[in-house]
Amino acid sequence: MAGKIRDEDIALVRERTSIVDVISDRVTLKPAGSGNVKGLCPFHDEKTPSFNVSAARNVFFCHGCGAGGDAIKFVMDVEHLTFVEAVERLAGRAGVQLRYVEAGPAPVRAQQGQKQRLVTANAEAAAFYAEQLGTPAARAAREFLARRGFDKAVAVEYGCGYAPDAWDTLTRYLRPRGFSSAELVTAGLAKEARSGSLIDRFRNRLLWPIRDLAGDVIGFGARKLAEAEDGPKYLNTPETPLYKKSHVLYGIERAKREIARQGRVVVVEGYTDVMSCHLAGVPVAVATCGTAFGTEHIGVLRRLLMDTDTFAGEIIFTFDGDAAGQKAALRAFSDDQRFVAQTYIAVSPDSMDPNELRLAKGDAAVRDLVARREPLIAFALRSALARFDLDTAEGRVGALRATAPLVAKIKDRALRPEYARKLAGDLGMEVEQVTRAVAAATKSGGAVEAPVQQPSAPGSDSPHWTVEREALKLALQEPVLAGPMFDSVEVGFYLHPVHAAVRAAIAEAGGAARASAGVVWVERVRDACVDLAAKALVSELAVEPLRPPGELDLKYVVIQLARLQLPTVTRQIRELKSRLQRLNPVTSQDEHLRLFGELVPLEQHARALREQAVGGL
Repeated sequence: MAGKIRDEDIALVRERTSIVDVISDRVTLKPAGSGNVKGLCPFHDEKTPSFNVSAARNVFFCHGCGAGGDAIKFVMDVEHLTFVEAVERLAGRAGVQLRYVEAGPAPVRAQQGQKQRLVTANAEAAAFYAEQLGTPAARAAREFLARRGFDKAVAVEYGCGYAPDAWDTLTRYLRPRGFSSAELVTAGLAKEARSGSLIDRFRNRLLWPIRDLAGDVIGFGARKLAEAEDGPKYLNTPETPLYKKSHVLYGIERAKREIARQGRVVVVEGYTDVMSCHLAGVPVAVATCGTAFGTEHIGVLRRLLMDTDTFAGEIIFTFDGDAAGQKAALRAFSDDQRFVAQTYIAVSPDSMDPNELRLAKGDAAVRDLVARREPLIAFALRSALARFDLDTAEGRVGALRATAPLVAKIKDRALRPEYARKLAGDLGMEVEQVTRAVAAATKSGGAVEAPVQQPSAPGSDSPHWTVEREALKLALQEPVLAGPMFDSVEVGFYLHPVHAAVRAAIAEAGGAARASAGVVWVERVRDACVDLAAKALVSELAVEPLRPPGELDLKYVVIQLARLQLPTVTRQIRELKSRLQRLNPVTSQDEHLRLFGELVPLEQHARALREQAVGGL
């Protein structure tokens, strides 16, 4: 059959091809003993690596899905190529000159497979565009790059190019080189005009070649240079047999080895951001191409990161600090659950992207941006809390309903209690209340009915219920001993509503400090009660024995009243800290200082109460 590759040339390709090198372009491989290596299978989704490669035998096999074969088979399967196309791809890599039966010493274009033809067309287009960048007509393109900090050498290194401001310059360049109209349209380099003639897809635009993991040009990203012209600011190659936007990551061919080595990837938003990161010393940066970061991108990165149950790298997202950037970050958090790796977000304090940051503050600022990353869950929680007024009970309840499902989604179960505690601090709520809401969200798959936040009455078995009861007994039975100290603790420290009613009646009766023990004092308090339950409780407490461990003395009074106040003071501290955490100390400096001034004496008071509660005077 015409175009058949000679058997001895195929054998030579196999001999000169390292299957480990070929597969390493797409999958991070780790030693697996006996000279073998392993990684996550590129042909099915898995958490534990079952994809094994034998360098000695030059074959691969996946114990999970059964895929296997040599380097040629791998390239055929992973890139959906024919046998001939895969051999041609590997021959070019290995420097083998193929000979074809009935086709002379070298292949002719018509005998190449479609994908290889499209790769060749894109490569020639990239060379053409790069050459055009040096022409007088490309001045605006060169100035665009210069304004963003990229000189001629950088433009050459990254293959930047210019599409001339004409209808069919590229088409007229490629057609004489043997490419058909159908091939140019299929490659996304040209399209049919209304007249039926062929015109270039990109015109008067700065271009970046987009490459696959193997380094082949598979498409282009193009930026409009004249704002008045029609069309989007950025235009990408359409879906083609080579270019699948949901799989493509700009800069992946440059970053792949460092991603595997460092166990880290930085996901940025634009081509210039990738260039700036790499030039600034962050060589693990990649960007999506005209689409949101999605499931297929995750699959590509998981294999490079060796993202398994036993190994977790880092995924660092950089988004603008505006509303759109925050929305993108929260969408990324939803995808985060597909990673075992820890996910982070890095946002510039000035809401600058990496390219702007490098221009304004230099390379070190870009590296610092990545170094200052924060866990994506922390950012997601903060963004959700910002939508609510946490100084109101309604706002705190709404915030808990919004954030508990986020904590419930954290894939590392060991982190959930820690973030529940942090969330409780941010909301000024009890940890138990937040933990219950997270548990409810976990069971319901995300929905949570948060209880209204208000001081709840302790049950009959509550230690604090006992403390409140003991304090009231001291005031009724021993007013001479306990009166002055008892009266200094206001009704707001009593959480049980009936206890609070009795405390209010004691104040209405003149206060314990002015009373003498006896029936007259107890009756005066009973008469001051407006609640029947409170009246009954006064009679009960007046005769119920006190519970000192030894002889009743002032120390016992101090202990009980300190224990009575601690929960409320602790809650006040928690609420103050929550408000401080939500303030920006730069833009709200006066409010920050005022709240801090309230917090310091309150914490000192809490320390004193804790000392008294354990028996100190």
